Amino acid sequence: MNTFETHVVSPRGNSRIVVGNGALARLGELAATAVKGRRVCVVTDANVGNLHLEPALASLRAAGFAAESVALPAGEKTKSVEWLVTLWNTFNGYGLTRSDLVVALGGGVVGDLAGFASATYLRGCAIVQVPTSLLAQVDSSVGGKTGIDLPFGKNLAGAFHQPAVVVVDPLVLKTLPPPRFAEGMAEVVKYGCIADDDLFADLEAFAGNPGDAEALRAIIQRCVQIKADVVNRDELDTGERMLLNFGHTVGHAIEKVMGYGYISHGEAVAIGMTAAARLGESLGATPAGTAARIEALLKRFALPTTTAFTAADIFEAMLADKKKLGKQIHFILLSTIGRAVRRPFDPDALRQALDGVLAGMTGDGTEV
Repeated sequence: MNTFETHVVSPRGNSRIVVGNGALARLGELAATAVKGRRVCVVTDANVGNLHLEPALASLRAAGFAAESVALPAGEKTKSVEWLVTLWNTFNGYGLTRSDLVVALGGGVVGDLAGFASATYLRGCAIVQVPTSLLAQVDSSVGGKTGIDLPFGKNLAGAFHQPAVVVVDPLVLKTLPPPRFAEGMAEVVKYGCIADDDLFADLEAFAGNPGDAEALRAIIQRCVQIKADVVNRDELDTGERMLLNFGHTVGHAIEKVMGYGYISHGEAVAIGMTAAARLGESLGATPAGTAARIEALLKRFALPTTTAFTAADIFEAMLADKKKLGKQIHFILLSTIGRAVRRPFDPDALRQALDGVLAGMTGDGTEV
């Protein structure tokens, strides 16, 4: 097995990140290095559990763990206070102690929710992230951000809680439905946009042969390394890590206005990246033609780049976003493909600028 390892090192705990085809079979071995206890609760969802729970439990039990599991409803609506309390009750029922382990087996929803539950149960117990979606493998499983959605915004309650181990097995993506694979590609494109122009060029080639498993493994590895490097320099999201929010200011606002779960996170981010690139061009901060190149790549991965929303439709949601600091909204723009910059805006000025940008993003009547 061609295995890649990298690490996040922080005062809040270190993460060992393992990427390799077939890595799920090593879950028990890797988890055993993380904790002294031998009780584990695997948190998954109904969809992923049918596909990958039994191999995960078998690997853990072979390594000496007393392994139990809980399957939650699939979907963004599960990232809620109610399901957080359910997990606390489940951990207590299984007798987990601070020396035991939680395993998050699933996509971003499971990872965020189980991560927050483990961060707060008994004031913190260890978690191993086993991401089963492309989005979670390249982004949400790495870096220690955990949380739930609140009625007034996405991910507005949470904690920084570094996973002890992240087990990334690209082979599990073979069971991923095409729309969920496309959703993850939005975050992959983001990494090329903000940090790696060579990765962006490779993605343009990969779009012509998305079944190339080795190319996909290498792409995931590069994204994971970018994320780990950024988190190592700015764990608490006060500086460089904010660049990872390229496309998310508008994207999160669209998710909120539509209602969580009615548009995928990746689809919303694709629209948000299109808006951000166009905004940068309109301000002279981004070279002309950048937005067209990004849009062309997103379309090749079957992601939306148009919207019927106006700035007026989504602006209140943007004001509630975590990226608002004081009276300003910090928006991520591109100085070129491969390099992002953070730019503060007065809310009124940003709304006026976005009005023109979004007005130019309507499509054929099927847009979001």
